Parts: sequence; structure tokens; C-alpha cells
Amino acid sequence: MKCLVFSAKPYDRLYLEPKAREAGHELDFIETRINNKTCRLAEGYSAICTFVNDMLDAEILEAIHRAGIRLITLRCAGYNQVNLPKAQELGFKITRVPAYSPYAVAEHAVGMTLSLCRNLHRAYQRVRDNNFALDGLLGFDLHGREVGIIGTGAIGSVTAKIFSGFGCRVRLYDIQQNAACHGIGEYVPLEYLLQNSDIISLHCPLTPSTFHMINEQTIASMRKGVMLINTSRGGLVDTQAVIQGLKNSHIGSVGLDVYEEEGDLFFEDLSNRVITDDVFSRLLTFPNVLITAHQAFFTTDALNAIATTTVDNLTRFEANQPLLNCLT
Repeated sequence: MKCLVFSAKPYDRLYLEPKAREAGHELDFIETRINNKTCRLAEGYSAICTFVNDMLDAEILEAIHRAGIRLITLRCAGYNQVNLPKAQELGFKITRVPAYSPYAVAEHAVGMTLSLCRNLHRAYQRVRDNNFALDGLLGFDLHGREVGIIGTGAIGSVTAKIFSGFGCRVRLYDIQQNAACHGIGEYVPLEYLLQNSDIISLHCPLTPSTFHMINEQTIASMRKGVMLINTSRGGLVDTQAVIQGLKNSHIGSVGLDVYEEEGDLFFEDLSNRVITDDVFSRLLTFPNVLITAHQAFFTTDALNAIATTTVDNLTRFEANQPLLNCLT
């Protein structure tokens, strides 16, 4: 099967190409994202493979449908970037990678928490400048702190287990409880979790109901000095509201691996350019804000799992076998 891989980086080729070759598929890789111009490149292929910032709106879906594409395989778990009703109307099959390595993202979330609560990111820079003073680096123990986990799927449940291992009191919220979390933490109403957590970690999908769930009102209900961690989707957080919470010290610290306008920033080297996103630039001015560029998934284990599932999705589609990870 011929498949065009959009938003391809060297590490994508490194993991996808050998597995595709072994399965008898022909993959071509291009670095650009799919857009109104690049979608024309899909002509002559049976499938395309896209990533988190490849926006598949109605116009692009119609264009690749005319080009003969019938399968879109997402090499990610999230699918808020896809117009699913339009895809279903056009008859596309859309597959994804629902679980690559929950440990990768969970460990990254906890790693950001540790860095913020002990100011490791600031200490690293100080020592490199031969500044060995401890003023301003005072931290706090994780042990005994109340941690709120919003979203208890595969990633959220692993995150809860890790925090529990540190001796934290874990509070959980989800619209559907996960039996794997029973005995690790206590399910509570969202309002209770927001009001009684020292640390809040987000692990839920981006949907119309979760868009900007962290906003001016919900932040106001949180404990003063709360730490907020988001390794899920940028749109869960109203960034302007978070900046205001940081300015008035209601929010104590923030760790972000995702950002609601990350499409114009992340996965690219912009070191020689001026960042024109004033909101993002403002975030970077806070010493108690730690940002990574959608890096949480980025482990050898996760990339191997993503490649395995993606190639399996291609193989099953080509063989008319049931698709295990199908959205439409």
C-alpha cells in the first residue's frame, strides 16, 4: 500500500520505514503539514498518515477524497484536529494510535511536577552561570500533598499510580470511573478536586465540553498557590486566564507540554526567528512556568509502539480486515 506521511521528522522515518518495508508497504515522507496546497501531493496514494497539528477540515478532506485517498491513519491518540462528521460523510476510514506508551506521558507529567516543586529548571541554569546561591529555589515535598487527576484513562491512571508512590493523596475525576484506579485514589466531583488539590494534572481529551475547562472561574475556585500541569491538549486551558492567575499569584506554578496555539510553534526550530505570539512570549517570562514542546510522548518505547500500530492499521485496511483503532 502506498502511503504519504505528512509532518514527517527524521525520527518518524527511523521507526516507521523498517516496519512498513517488512509489511510490504511503500511510505513516502514529507516534512510539511497537510494544508490546502500540500494536500494535492496525496494524488497517487491510497492512504495518508498525519500527526497532531495536521488539520483535517472539511475543505482538505474533500480535496484528498478527490485525490483518491480512502484511509487516513493518525499516528497519535488525539483526533480533535479532524472533522469527523465530514470524514464519515465522505466515507473515509480514520484510524489512530489510542495507546502508545501511557508511561511516557505520565512520567513526563510527574517529571515536570518535580522540576517545578524543587525549581530544578532554574537551579540548572544558575549553576551553569556559576551561581550557587539557594535564594529563590525553596521547594516543597511531594509526600503528603493532594494531587488532583482530571481524566483517568490509560495515562491518567498511570499518573495517579506514580503520584501515589510518592505518598501523595490522590483525588480523581472522570465522567467514567476506571476500575484500575480503585484503591489508588478517590473519585470526587470536579468542583471538590479543583478546590482541594495542591497539584492538578490534566489527562483528558479535547472535546467541546472540555474546551477551556481551566478558565477564570475554575482557577478562582482553586487553592492559592496551586500547581497546574497539562500534558494532554492545549485547548483544555484558557491561556489568558492562566497568565492572570500567575500575575496575581493565585497560581503558584505551571507546567505545559501543550499549548492551544502550538500549531505555529511546536516541532519546528524557530531559534533564528522572532516569536510573534505575544501570549506564548508572556508565558516564557514567568520563572515559575516550565514549557516543553509536546515532548511528553517522545520516548523510544512510544515511537516504536506508534510505528507498530500505524503499520498494522495500514495492513488491516489493505487486507479488508476489521480495523481495531477506527474512528469512522
